This record gives sequence, structure tokens and C-alpha cells, in this order.
Amino acid sequence: MAKTKTAFFCQQCGYETPKWTGKCPSCGAWNSFVEEVVQRDDKTKPDAIAWDDNGKEQRKAHRLDDVVHAQEIRMQSPDSELNRVLGGGLVPGSVVLVAGDPGIGKSTLFLQCALQWKNITTLYVSGEESAQQIKLRADRIGIKNNNLYLLTATATDTIFQEIKKLKPNLLIIDSIQTLESPYVESASGSVSQVRECAAELQRFAKASGIPVCIIGHITKDGAIAGPKVLEHMVDTVLQFEGDRHYAYRILRTLKNRFGSTSELGIYEMVTGGMRPVSNPSELLLSQHDEPLSGIAIAATMEASRPLMIEVQALVTTAVYGTPQRTVSGLDLRRLQLLLAVLEKRGGFHFGSKDVFVNIAGGIKVEDPSIELAVVCALLSSYEDRALPSNICLVGEIGLSGEIRAVNRIDQRIAEASKLGMDVIFIPKANAKGLDKNNYPIQLKTVNKVEDVYKMLF
Repeated sequence: MAKTKTAFFCQQCGYETPKWTGKCPSCGAWNSFVEEVVQRDDKTKPDAIAWDDNGKEQRKAHRLDDVVHAQEIRMQSPDSELNRVLGGGLVPGSVVLVAGDPGIGKSTLFLQCALQWKNITTLYVSGEESAQQIKLRADRIGIKNNNLYLLTATATDTIFQEIKKLKPNLLIIDSIQTLESPYVESASGSVSQVRECAAELQRFAKASGIPVCIIGHITKDGAIAGPKVLEHMVDTVLQFEGDRHYAYRILRTLKNRFGSTSELGIYEMVTGGMRPVSNPSELLLSQHDEPLSGIAIAATMEASRPLMIEVQALVTTAVYGTPQRTVSGLDLRRLQLLLAVLEKRGGFHFGSKDVFVNIAGGIKVEDPSIELAVVCALLSSYEDRALPSNICLVGEIGLSGEIRAVNRIDQRIAEASKLGMDVIFIPKANAKGLDKNNYPIQLKTVNKVEDVYKMLF
């Protein structure tokens, strides 16, 4: 009999120590150590085996020049947005981890994808919901698929026994925090259980060539729950973002061993599930019957996809003495920086004004090229004069009031032209090498914030 041993694990980062301590030496968290029973029985655990790209066992070293690189064959899912964030489809034998807020639509997205994928056999393992609950969600989606099998189990040995009988082409786990391995004597969801279950799924995927999609939880801070090694073990990490009060969801790539991490997919939550949005710019732009002050259109880039978004600003006189600075979808420190530039370089007195800025649609934008649109929306509300609805703005604002160049200006101009814009303001540095006659939209170059103010106001 192997000797059973206890150890203490940090629930934040997975750091292991033989005795309890108040502060984690790895991540600095307080009171995060929990005692767990660890069974050190090497005879019952599978050996660590290296696998090549074809799933065959590889036990000897090879010269790098002797390794033959073959183009991986990807499995194209029916979801175009999911294929985009995965880099072109699922790679056989890959492990994909998807995390997001509760109720954001993670289970709905992968159940819908499994229902649409009718030409392969899919095993959907759920440790959180019963088969009746999954059936109700499938009925709401409204797609029939006779090749989709459900399994409600949490023990990994039971799951692998069912896999041997069924031999599926795709495995979906919902969720990794509910699984239990017989090799670890601790509660499900603990650091050691999550780490061991993920390791078993990874060995299974590499040995069999069957892709595994794992749904995971996140903590209250927004990080993926479980040890950090969980993200290192998998091949792809996807983050499902969005506000549950809005209809739009963003599937963002955080890690991808088989593609780019600069891709994202946009979905709309509807009654029948998650609907991929092929042209989100039209949905993010509100249609107004008459011009309104404080609204500007920005041409931004989310990963490699151009988007047209609406920036809304409201500037009012401060009533309670201390001016308020409230933002939604934008970093507050960037707004304070832009207000300081307008105070110093433009002579506008925002020190006694309440300022509110909102990005329409409930999305969060990190691209600095929307700063020119934010400034114009602030000036429009400050002057109470509406901007023309057929113009859009691109540019990053420097501390001296200059408008700095942005990347991928051609894609931004093309997106603005496709949505019917007549004029686009671009930085003067981006105009070098551009032939204005080649674009169906009028290009206006600006160098400083004062130039934009003179043209618009």
C-alpha cells in the first residue's frame, strides 16, 4: 500500500507546501491554503509519454532537420466565428479551454456547435446539469442531431470507459471544476483535482487525436479558476466576454499554439442560442432620426477585424462640487488624459464639468485610435453642436495635442466606406503613400486637435 500524504495547496495559484502558511509565497494571497489528501501511488498513474503530431509514441530524440513538418488538417466547425478564433478550425488532438462569467453562454455556444456539427459523433459530458436540463436547452436551440450523445458524470474513469465504447470524434467537458480523478483524494474543484483531470484529458487527446473542448469557471477577479498550470497545459485558451444585460458577446483568444492570438468572434444572444455576427459594425451604430450632440463615430480595430463604433459623451455643469468622471467601455485613465490635453492645449475648462463617456453596444475598446472620436464627442457635447452623421474619425492623441498615426489604415477606410460614410478624418502621418483618388470616401488629414476643431466647429 502506498503511503497517503497530505499537502497544502494555494487555491489562487496552486502553490504546494507541506505545512499551512498564512501568506502564499508565490502569489501573495492571504489565507488561501487548503489541506488536501494526495495519494503518491506511481504504479496506478499512467506514465508520461511524448507524442508526435500523428499521435504515435515518440521515445527517442531526433535531429531537428530530420523532422518532417506536415500541414495540420483542421476540422471545420459549422460556426464561422469559432473557426476564426481557433485559427481556422479545430486541430485533431488539441485541447481547448473556454472560460467566462456565469450565464454568459459558454454551455449554450458549445451545445449549439455540437448540434450543428451533424457529420461527426460528439460526446457532451456534463457534471453540472442533468440530461433533462440539456435537452431543454437543445429544444430551445431547435436543432436535431442524432450523432450527439450526452453523459452526466463526474468521475474521469467513467468518462473514459464511455469514450472507449462510443469512440467519438469530439469531446466536450462541462466543466473541468466538476470532474474527479481516482488518483487524487480531494474534493472536486480543488487545485489538485483540476490539475490531475486536465492532465488526464491532455494525455487522452494527444494519444487518440480526438479534440477536447473544456469549459471552465472564472474567479470574482475575472481570472480562470484553478491553478495557472491549467492554462499552460492546454493548447488554446478562449475568453468569453460581455455583459449579460447586453445582447452581444465577444469570444477572444488568449493563447493559441496553432494560430494567432489576435482574433475574436462576436455573437448575439437570441432566443435560439448564440447567433454569429458577420458584420457587427451595422449593429453597433445606432440610427438617429435627427442629429444629436455628443456622438461621434470611430473606426477601430478589434484584433484583425475593423469595427465602426459609436462614442457617446455628455458634458454638464457639476452640481455637487467635485466633478464626476464616469466611463463605460473605456479606461478611465485615458479619459482623464484626454481631458487634461483639452484643458492645456485647447483652453477648454472641463474642471467644473461632469463628464460621462459611453461606448454604444456594451463592448470594451482598448484600441487607442478611438481617442480622436472621444475628443470630438466631448467637444460636441461641450459646444452642444451635433456632428454630421456621415463622418468618422481615426487617430491617437498625444500629450502635446498632436494626432499620432495608427495601424491598418486601409482596412479602417474600407470599413467606413462600406457602411456609407462620406468623410473620414485620419492622421497626417498616415496619409503618406495613400492615393486619395483610389478611395470612394473623402480623406481629410489632420495633425493637431485644433485642426479638427476648426474643421468641425
